[in-house]
Parts: sequence; C-alpha cells; structure tokens
Amino acid sequence: MKSSQRSRIDPFIVMDIMERAQAIEQKGHSVVHMEVGQPGTSAPKAAKEFLKASLESNPMGYTVALGLPDLRKKIAELYGDWYGLDIDWNRIIITSGSSAGFILAFTALFEQADKVGLANPGYPSYRQIMKTLNIEPVLINTAERNKFQPNPSELSEHTINGLLIASPGNPTGCMIERDPLSELIDYCNNKKISLISDEIYHGIQYQMKPSTVLEFSDSCYVINSFSKYFSMTGWRIGWMVVPKEHVRIIERIQQNMFICASHASQIVALGAFESKNELEKNLETYKENRTKLLSALPKMGLGNIAPPDGAFYLYVDISEFSSDSYDFAKRMLDIGGVAITPGIDFDPINGNSMIRLSYARSTPEILNGIERIKIFMNGKKYIQ
Repeated sequence: MKSSQRSRIDPFIVMDIMERAQAIEQKGHSVVHMEVGQPGTSAPKAAKEFLKASLESNPMGYTVALGLPDLRKKIAELYGDWYGLDIDWNRIIITSGSSAGFILAFTALFEQADKVGLANPGYPSYRQIMKTLNIEPVLINTAERNKFQPNPSELSEHTINGLLIASPGNPTGCMIERDPLSELIDYCNNKKISLISDEIYHGIQYQMKPSTVLEFSDSCYVINSFSKYFSMTGWRIGWMVVPKEHVRIIERIQQNMFICASHASQIVALGAFESKNELEKNLETYKENRTKLLSALPKMGLGNIAPPDGAFYLYVDISEFSSDSYDFAKRMLDIGGVAITPGIDFDPINGNSMIRLSYARSTPEILNGIERIKIFMNGKKYIQ
C-alpha cells in the first residue's frame, strides 16, 4: 500500500533506545534508564486518589473540547502562584499532552510551506510534527554563549513565519533570561512572527526561575503539560494558553481532531494540584542527582556540559571519545548497561559529538548509572 510523502519522517531515536534497552532487560540484564525525559515517580498520590473517588460516580464520558472548567481555573491559579499573573481561565485549553498542543498550534497558526524557526539543538518532535503538516522547520544554530537559545541577531538571518522557543530547553536545560526573552518577543511582534513558547519544564529549576512569555505579551501561544513537574507522562494531559481571539479557532480544531483530552486524565490533573509537598520532594531529588552528576562526569573526561538551569537533563560533549553519538549510545547501553540519548536526535548538524543524560530517576539509580558510566569510560576512550 502506498504511503504519503509527509509520513516519511525521522524516528524519535530516544524511543528506539528505549526499545533496545527493553530487549536487554527481557534477557535478564539490568539497565539504568538515563535516556528518557520521564520522572521515575508515578502520578502524585492525591491525584490518583482523586480519580479513584471520581470513578465511583462519574461515567468518564466526553468533556467539552476546551476541557473541564474546574481544571482550566486551577491552571489559571497556577499562573498567579508561579508568576503573579492574572490569566483569564477562558484562554486555557486542555490538550492530550503537549504533543497535541503542538499539532493544534501549528494547524491554527501556519499555512502549508510556512517556515518556522527552531533552536538547534532542540526537541526533535517539533520538526517531525511540522513535516507531517507540510510546514518547513528552519533550524537556528545556537551558541553556548547564548545558552543555546535563539536571539534576534540569529533570527535576522532567516525569513520565518513563526518561532518556537523552549525555556528550559530540551536537551540542554538552558533558560532564556528575562531581558533576552523580552527582546525576542519584541522582535517577533515587530516582524509579525507568530511565537510559540514550550514551557513544559517550568517548575523544575535550580539557581534561577524561568519567565513565561505571558509576562511580556498576550499575543503568544504557550504550551505546557502535566508530564514533567507533575510527574504524569503516561497520562497524556497538557494545556495551552492562547490569545482570546484564538480560543474558538483552537476549539474547532480540537473538536474535530481529538474531541477532548482524556476525561480520567483531566480528573487526575485536578488532584495533582493538591500534591505540592510531594512534587517539591521530587524536585529535591532532581537537584541532588544534578549535583552528583556535575561532580562525577568531569572526572571521567565528560566536563564540557551545557549550563543546566532547569529541566532534568545534561547535554554533554563526547567529541574527545567519539564522532558518532548514536554508536556511542548503543555501546554504552550494550556494554555499560546505561541507556542514554545520542545528540543526533536533537541536532542533525552537530549532534554526533553530544549525548543527553536524564537524571529524573531516583538517586540510587543515578548513582548506579554514574558507576557504570565510569567503568565504561575507563575501558572505552577512543575516537570512533
């Protein structure tokens, strides 16, 4: 059977690594999972209890396309707690994870053949989703001196209709500071560039607090999720904040593409707001894991690391040891028993000299991973 041209996108390599790791585990071997951006904890206890209680009386049918009003109001309150903002809850749309949010945003904002700027390195699914919608991703090569985030000077070299930013970013964990963010928003507004901000890692930060684009403009799209800070990856529940005049646009697309986000997942998300202490405990674990890795990796010759302001990743230069990050990752998995993600997943241009390590698991798991990486590195210092 014939397949469409737009379906011929690249694989999400981290998922291939997960499958490879699973095959090793099925043979009876242990693997330390540092490949996937997934908390090692489950959904918060209060969230699961909230769903359990609701199942007794709620048939969990469709919700309205925009999502449960109570959940949208709770998210609006979050913007008050985190940023001191008074966001109209009617601007918030509940989505089936951030992935559905990107599909909705790209469909609402861009025509076929429009060009959308993406920071390189960046989350690979951005560009693959765009390709399936016949939107052209334009990679903006970024520099470590700018925390791997785009700036107006770099954007001026390209003709684009839109820009997608992420702060903290994946794979780097780097943030855009307030003044550069304000300048970027002004540039996009002046050039009539539609701006989408992926803020999925907000809440997971260390020395500095991230800013939302909503502090500077109401003419942007924000996409967020319960996956990371709220530790609810598999529940596939997220949200968007859009300009008031775009709510009905997104609603119509959602009605026809997805109908609504999972009712059960929306109930769990409501319960997650009652779990602040548990979620902050998760954050303390990430902080400890980050500290231990930043101390251990330089001693193995892996000291060139992007500044990890937030999220739960380290983006590490391996150019001294390999020029093929996928091969390096497969060897570390097959020989060392540690699953990591090759940089080529995030950067098709320069990613062969980089790897991403996730430290979202428990501290004992991360310590085990550190010891295994040390053994692997001691025996495998070579240029491949």
